[in-house]
Amino acid sequence: MTEQPQLSFFARLWLAFLCFWRVLASRPFAQAVYPLSQGYDAGTLGRPALPKEEPKPALPPEREHASALVLLSMLQREGRLIDFLQENVAGFPDADVGAAARIVHEGCRKVVQQYLGLKPVLPQGEGAAVTVPAGFDAQRIRLTGNVAGQPPYSGALKHHGWVATEVKFPTVSPALDPRVVAPAEVELA
Repeated sequence: MTEQPQLSFFARLWLAFLCFWRVLASRPFAQAVYPLSQGYDAGTLGRPALPKEEPKPALPPEREHASALVLLSMLQREGRLIDFLQENVAGFPDADVGAAARIVHEGCRKVVQQYLGLKPVLPQGEGAAVTVPAGFDAQRIRLTGNVAGQPPYSGALKHHGWVATEVKFPTVSPALDPRVVAPAEVELA
């Protein structure tokens, strides 16, 4: 960058007079001077302008949540989970519901074990006496029953909870429509 000459007071006065009249008389000149004026006021005059970063376009919901839809698709494919949940089982005998639940359980368990690493939040068995210390993580431990006073709390473990230790979802191809959780099946004769 070359060094700009220092202008005397009278040179600046003459320049101000010329610019004043030229801005009033010439729209193109005024439009050329205006960004310089804004840069000077913002303290960025003489610095190279940073390129504006284009905001990334928002993903459509089906792309933003593609991995969840793919997981749902895998649970349907392996365990027929959606079919089971969409069926009104109130009118079926318990033996039929139990038989269907075994199939759903086996397939869904296979998917969960294949794509998620899970471990209990608390290692004790259900029904065990546990102490919840002060400063416990309320996302990992939910207190129920008669919650009063300050920690530490003592109680019986009703459910050990689950925390994901690993997630191994496959990459979703842009060619796939993740909204199709289960395609229709047509058997040809």
